[in-house]
Amino acid sequence: MMETIVTYNVVPRLPAPLEPMRELVYNLWWTWEPAARRLFRHLDVPLWDRTNHNPLRMLQLCKQARLVELADDETFLRELQGVHERFTAYMTRPDTYGKRRAATTPLQQPVAYFSAEYGFHESIPNYSGGLGILSGDHCKSASDLDLNFVAVGLLYRDGYFKQQINKDGWQEAVRLDQNFHHLPIREVKIDGQSLKVAVSFPGRQVVAKVWHIQVGRIPLYLLDTAISENAPEDQIVTSQLYGGDHDFRVRQEIVLGMGGYRALEAMGIHPAVFHMNEGHSAFLILERVRKLIQDDTLDFNSALQVVAASSIFTTHTPVPAGNDAFTAELMKKYFSDYPAGVGIAFDRFFSLGQATVEPENTFSMTILALRASRFANGVSRLHGEVSRGLWKNVWKDVPEKEIPITSITNGVHIKTWAAGEFHELYAKYLGPDWEDQLTNPDYWRGVIDIPDEVLWELHQLLKRRTIDFVRERIRRQRARNAEPPEEIRHANRLLNSEVLTIGFARRFATYKRGTLLFRDPERLLKLVTDAQRPVQFIFAGKAHPADEGGKKIIQEVYQYSRDPQFQGRIVFVEDYDTNVGRRLYHGVDLWLNNPLRPLEASGTSGMKLPPNGGLNFSVLDGWWLESWNGKNGWAIGSDITEGTQARQDEVDIQSIFSVLENQIIPLYYAKPDGRLPLAWIQLMRESIRTVVPVFNTHRMVSEYNERLYEPAAIAGAALAADHCKKARALSKWKDEIRRQWPRIHVLDYGISYHYADDHDAREVFYVGERLKVTATVHLGEVAPENVRVQAYYGPELEGKITDASVADLADVQPLGNGDFACAGDIPASDSGVYGLNIRIIPTHENLTQAHELRLITWAR
Repeated sequence: MMETIVTYNVVPRLPAPLEPMRELVYNLWWTWEPAARRLFRHLDVPLWDRTNHNPLRMLQLCKQARLVELADDETFLRELQGVHERFTAYMTRPDTYGKRRAATTPLQQPVAYFSAEYGFHESIPNYSGGLGILSGDHCKSASDLDLNFVAVGLLYRDGYFKQQINKDGWQEAVRLDQNFHHLPIREVKIDGQSLKVAVSFPGRQVVAKVWHIQVGRIPLYLLDTAISENAPEDQIVTSQLYGGDHDFRVRQEIVLGMGGYRALEAMGIHPAVFHMNEGHSAFLILERVRKLIQDDTLDFNSALQVVAASSIFTTHTPVPAGNDAFTAELMKKYFSDYPAGVGIAFDRFFSLGQATVEPENTFSMTILALRASRFANGVSRLHGEVSRGLWKNVWKDVPEKEIPITSITNGVHIKTWAAGEFHELYAKYLGPDWEDQLTNPDYWRGVIDIPDEVLWELHQLLKRRTIDFVRERIRRQRARNAEPPEEIRHANRLLNSEVLTIGFARRFATYKRGTLLFRDPERLLKLVTDAQRPVQFIFAGKAHPADEGGKKIIQEVYQYSRDPQFQGRIVFVEDYDTNVGRRLYHGVDLWLNNPLRPLEASGTSGMKLPPNGGLNFSVLDGWWLESWNGKNGWAIGSDITEGTQARQDEVDIQSIFSVLENQIIPLYYAKPDGRLPLAWIQLMRESIRTVVPVFNTHRMVSEYNERLYEPAAIAGAALAADHCKKARALSKWKDEIRRQWPRIHVLDYGISYHYADDHDAREVFYVGERLKVTATVHLGEVAPENVRVQAYYGPELEGKITDASVADLADVQPLGNGDFACAGDIPASDSGVYGLNIRIIPTHENLTQAHELRLITWAR
């Protein structure tokens, strides 16, 4: 056969009656609408091939004769019309959350959401794991809620990677090399020309083409450098997600942050608020500052006030090593011209990415985002606490509790992750408006009306479907690896739908402890081979191609799965993606999650089980710490905050087996009527009732909107008004306060019973009294209205103040020579030993954060 020198596509013509399909295939609404997915199955295209999963590609592969057939099929045309009408109603609905808030919201311009990855569906492999799935779910709920919202990212030619497990159990990474014309994306064009934006690399300009994906009501714009205008080394900048060395990552993040901002500008989109989902896009801060300096003739610090007030940063990584950081040499290579262009020295520029200004420190993208965002959050309550501790050095001397990093707990997009059959179940027993009631806990009490038998039979149907899927996957894997015919046939005998089935699927990072179960193989063997009450496990997950430790964990799990003594009760499914994940979320009975606490920032995989009647068995970390109530699943171990990893491993493995043996397994197999596990079904209902209305992205996105987006829009607009008049004044005031601050100090302080005639100081007070606190402070040339003198008090433990409260000493009297007497009172609300300190912080009407200047003086 001759070699191909040119590849071209021939696609069928769409008959006129089928024209509504064109609009449907180019909008990702179908990813969360079961009726749309059912419609496309009529195209008769095999569904096992990954590239066939998205409807556009299915349409391209469909034979012309089949389309002609469908155009004459009245039943199909009615179904098409029904789906299209449902889509049109969705797009034009007049009473959405966004429209109801339109009259009062300060968001008159869009929120711009930047993320390095987006996971909408397995057929669009522009994601690696949880961060991308969360970004995709965030966009879907922003669409459902009808927010004024636009998303920005990169389009990866090679995606992440396709995972293959060889006969030895070793992970092999296969490049995807996508054809973008097979994806439901379109080039952005202005005046008939493809939109391209340029960013500066050393000695050259690199150009990125802009693509558009429509996600329901909202647009997503993705940048792609694999175009002929670029040199080969620049064409690969957007080739692979999380690939390459630090030099490669800097280039990729310049395109994402700076190029993404320029793309919005080129399209005439001027967001009110910018949300950075992780630090990968933080260079957009630098581009926004430069643009303000250029357009409004601001100085750097004034421009930074406007940018920071309208910036939101979400951190997902609870360990410093997981955050991108670059050396001074690398930053000089790519940003040598930037400081002079905005009127600052390189050292000042470099300090934006440092907690403390030390020459040996690197430039942290997370610290840049924290310094230049007045709104920041972690992704669960515990992660918020961890993040405040992790980044406290960015706010030196500020108490950890007051570090301005809040938390908004993650959620999942319920319609995406609930099986279509559960959509129908909820519509029947809760009501046809169930989709509009996703954040109403009272509404979800209605799950009690779902009959036991109906709920259980649906779960078992989905479980059988999951097992069939797993068997087919493993059969194909064994055939590819040229295993003996008997081993291929044996795949058909793996797993049993009547057996308690536990799922474990996630990124195989070492802290997630994928082999924890196998620390006690004898005990595990006893569980899976029990003749009366056996257990079976389904594992799946990828390790980063450069993570040798993660790949070894996968290999160990795989080797156990092939051990004959486990009798096919443990399986590993290769190439974990949203397709594999969705099948497992639909069909397993129980989800196992055992990361090292507190390294799971939130975790979202476990949230996807309850909408399908599944239960969770997890360490008390991330979201599960907030959700577990003792009746909706099980907890592993205890809230260990100290000790070695070996100690936590020991406690958790004992807990896992003990809870399985004594609680979970007996409950699952307890069938008083001989047919149904009634107590287990009650837990299924409780899981649905407590998790679904809370841990969903509708709640999450509305919380972002009301707690972060709208306040940021107000703050940013105030500073930008009248040619940034307030920003200029605030910047000038900050410069003066910083200059004067070293002179400010506390001279004296005291505490007394508030109502005593002589105000004698004493060490013992009584519950219910109010205590007068006084302080003499030296402010020098700083006016007293520019500071807050505060009493900082709370229970004392080993010389430290714990669980502190703060009270302003608002009665301020001048003493001369820059000295002031300050007084206020605090309550003696409970008995105990308390500690007190006095502090001074700057204040101004246009500050967005109390500790925005990172200046604080304590009495010593």
